[in-house]
This record gives sequence, structure tokens and C-alpha cells, in this order.
Amino acid sequence: MKNFVQPGDTVTVVAPVAVNSGDGLLVGTLFGVALSSVAISTNVEIITEGVVDLPKAAVAVTQGAKVYWDNTARNVTTTAGANTLIGCAIVAVAVGDGTVRVRLNGVVT
Repeated sequence: MKNFVQPGDTVTVVAPVAVNSGDGLLVGTLFGVALSSVAISTNVEIITEGVVDLPKAAVAVTQGAKVYWDNTARNVTTTAGANTLIGCAIVAVAVGDGTVRVRLNGVVT
């Protein structure tokens, strides 16, 4: 196919904030995880699909639950509201756990 550009599971975006490798990053409605550390307004490769461990809010998460990115707190939550759906939890985690394993959905919502 002559108009194919790339698979899309990794894309280059301009970082709206400074990020470290492994940080979640929301660019408009596109969520991904930074593959390197960069300053604000710098190009960064992000993965948009796959399974990653991300910091989470102080909430319990059940296996298979939809999870959302809270761009203000820069963590995963189970609260939809104004937050962005990023995928689902692969394993259950307790309130006190600092991270949650997420299967990124790769979908712009």
C-alpha cells in the first residue's frame, strides 16, 4: 500500500511538559508513554499500545477495570469524569499500591 506511513504503536509527538522515560503523556486526546526523557516542547517517541506499569491514584483497581489518565495529577485513576480513557488494568491492585499494570488501548477518545 503506497499510503502506509507506520504501524502507529510508537509515534513522535511534541512534549507539552517535560517528561522522563516511562512517564505517561497526554497530547490532546492521544495518550502514550515516553520512551526517553525530554524537555518541554521537544520531540519524544511514545508508545500507544502494549502493557506498562504506571503510577496510580490512591484507589483500588480491579483486574479488567477501565482506567483513565488524570492529567492534573499525572497518574492513573478509575474515575472517568474529565479524565482520558487509556486502557484497562491487567492485574488487581490495592489502594496503597503505587502503580498499576495497564494494557494501553491505543485509541483516541
